[in-house]
Amino acid sequence: MYRPPSEAYSLIVQATIGCSNNSCAFCSMYKDKQFRARPAADVIADLREARGMYRNVARLFLADGDALVLSADRLNELLAEIGALFPECERVSIYGTPQAVLRKAPEELRALAAAGLAIVYIGAESGDDEVLLRIAKGATADETIAAIRRLEDAGIAASVTFISGLGGEALSEQHAIGCARVITEARPSYAALLTLLLEPGAPMYEDLRKGAFEFMAPERIAEETLLLLERARPETDCVFRSNHASNYIPLKGTLPHDNERLIQTLRAALADGAFRSDHFRLL
Repeated sequence: MYRPPSEAYSLIVQATIGCSNNSCAFCSMYKDKQFRARPAADVIADLREARGMYRNVARLFLADGDALVLSADRLNELLAEIGALFPECERVSIYGTPQAVLRKAPEELRALAAAGLAIVYIGAESGDDEVLLRIAKGATADETIAAIRRLEDAGIAASVTFISGLGGEALSEQHAIGCARVITEARPSYAALLTLLLEPGAPMYEDLRKGAFEFMAPERIAEETLLLLERARPETDCVFRSNHASNYIPLKGTLPHDNERLIQTLRAALADGAFRSDHFRLL
């Protein structure tokens, strides 16, 4: 089972199994699962069992990979049960693809927000259409921007993840510029950078093994991030994090206020060669 880093202490309940998209070339997370929606009765049974086990549930995450693909009616049913069972719960969150968001009307998303859905985690991965096509993401940059805006306008925070190094050397510049454009135009509440890792089972892993793809050096990842931060200037506050175990340089701040400080941190690291080793990146 997979969850966002910020949901480490959340109650995790599976509303779906696997990922309905499950085609991303860099991802091996759900390749051994056949996607299916769990019956509502089974999910509710899990929620009721959890209520008997835990005295306080402050946060709850609905898994798996894009449980937002469920119908608005099904999600409202689950949210109503969560509200009744866990009145102390401060927020409910979920993974969602841009496609799943855009299949829901604005009024459906507003209803989900009113029922307690607070955060949707979106793996944008890139803001460049060529990179998105290569990784078989199934959504364009414009669709991702539209999905983020639809969530934010409905009162649901969008937490958006991009992957450094995903375009390789050849597409690095346009990848960085595209990611910056998504942050600037979509204005998500949260944006995060991971650094590309590949595991057996991911189609891109075979490209890596055959020499058709190469990881970018830490210096080039830092330069790519520097370009992104030079251009990512949202008009509203966006909490920015690049402090995952995969990242070479831990960064955190709020855009656009902290752009210059983060840029200076990257420039200092480039000047000093101060990057996390693979050992300290916990890989």
